[in-house]
Amino acid sequence: MISFSLIISRSIKIHKSLSKVLCVEGGPRILFISFLLDVLIINFFCFSSRFRTPCFLTTLFKEQFTTIKENKIIYNILLMNDKFLDIYNNLINYTRNKELYLHLNRKDNFSDRLTLFLLHFAFYLKNFKNNQNKAILQEIYDFNFRQIELSIREIGYGDQSINKKMKDYVNLLHSMISEIHFWDKLNQKEKNIKFSTFLTDFTEIDKLVDYFDDFNSKLLKKNLNSF
Repeated sequence: MISFSLIISRSIKIHKSLSKVLCVEGGPRILFISFLLDVLIINFFCFSSRFRTPCFLTTLFKEQFTTIKENKIIYNILLMNDKFLDIYNNLINYTRNKELYLHLNRKDNFSDRLTLFLLHFAFYLKNFKNNQNKAILQEIYDFNFRQIELSIREIGYGDQSINKKMKDYVNLLHSMISEIHFWDKLNQKEKNIKFSTFLTDFTEIDKLVDYFDDFNSKLLKKNLNSF
């Protein structure tokens, strides 16, 4: 009788040879190769089994399809995270605009940059919020705040401080969204007053209002996918 180790050795050789010939667009069809290996192993056990029944068939197929499904899920998660990271980085790039800090009466710090990041994000959510984008915007919202939490941890805050900070930043964002909800209907003076509540250490608020007027106009010309 052929030994089990010999069967495994032959299986590996077959797997290697199949991976060289069963290629479509540069890669082997893993499902097909694994199927052939499963059949080979089943045939061996059927041959050596007393009842010659494929007792391992359902188990092998179940494990194979479960692995493929898990790989697809992981791939999709990584792909979506890449998309969300692009959005996050775009907002960060807007926040790095040095002109935004020209009228800050001191050296900018993490809190100032985060406030301006949240203000950009508030306008982003305001412009793209609708029933069609609701689910994806929630994912973007969650992703951005996970990134903010990681940034806070890198600074060195403890868990209790982080929880408090995150609660404060969430409340700040929602406050911003509420204040700018009717942005297009506000006059210059009203916009200045609303910004003054968030940007207490900035002078010449009207310059920042002009900047965000322009930012809001650019968002109106785009859709969520283009961003």
